Amino acid sequence: MGPMRIAVTGSTGLIGSALVRSLTADGHEVVRLVRHRSRTGPQPDGTTAIGWNPLLGQVDRDGLAGVDAVVHLAGAGVGDHRWTDAYKREIRESRVLGTETLAVALAELAEAPKVFVSASAVGVYGQTGDRVIDEESPLGDDFLAEVCVEWEAAARPAERAGIRVVHPRTGLVLSAAGGAGGRLFPLFKLGLGGRLGDGRQYWSYISLADEVAALRFLIDREDLSGAFNLTAPEPVTNAELTAALGRVLSRPALFPVPEAVLKAVLGELAIEVVGSHRVVPRRLLDAGFEFTHTDVDAAVRAAL
Repeated sequence: MGPMRIAVTGSTGLIGSALVRSLTADGHEVVRLVRHRSRTGPQPDGTTAIGWNPLLGQVDRDGLAGVDAVVHLAGAGVGDHRWTDAYKREIRESRVLGTETLAVALAELAEAPKVFVSASAVGVYGQTGDRVIDEESPLGDDFLAEVCVEWEAAARPAERAGIRVVHPRTGLVLSAAGGAGGRLFPLFKLGLGGRLGDGRQYWSYISLADEVAALRFLIDREDLSGAFNLTAPEPVTNAELTAALGRVLSRPALFPVPEAVLKAVLGELAIEVVGSHRVVPRRLLDAGFEFTHTDVDAAVRAAL
């Protein structure tokens, strides 16, 4: 497929910045959606920035004209703050209102993009214990599951307009550069790492390189739509992941954090930390996507 014009929200986040680098390196034109008008216009890295305000339903539609694809990654970080009522509202609104703003704008463009890749997360399935979960599994009913369901539903105006809509349901992205996974690496480098809770909960991880490759795969494949789990083929338990961090970094993993301590420090967010998601990427594998990092040690090494 030749060079495309691709709009990206959340372009300065962990996944977004890596995706933008990958796209521009291959000659694609990237349009960044940013919330501060002072930052619009040509960027030093060769991209272009246009303005939007997702909470107010505003977006520069002229700037979106002619885009071939839109990748929507923006949203308040789930693990950035303790879950107060106000922050839970921010988590929900930043995803649902932002997606709705884009979906409506894209549906009304004179020339709509071919695809709208609108992010979601494996939290959509709720807490699933040690059951293996794929895209056909039932959805959950806890806070994050409800947010994800609303998040995905907010893209329907684009779908009704005939735009191909894809929902990548991402797991834990392993990278020392940032994100939830990035918070683990400094502790282990200091020799202070260990399992969280009893360590038996499943964490469905993916390397940053495979995350970006999967997003690009979903952009390019015109026959694919709907939900896709973006997780490595073999989920591991928290104990297995933390042991891998210790092995790769040559540091002991001797400092477990009891569940009671996590709940005292994190509040309701601790439910996600000790919760279990054993999610597999069945639809990606069936579509022929090939992972680069299929085991946890390789993914940890790639994250450094």
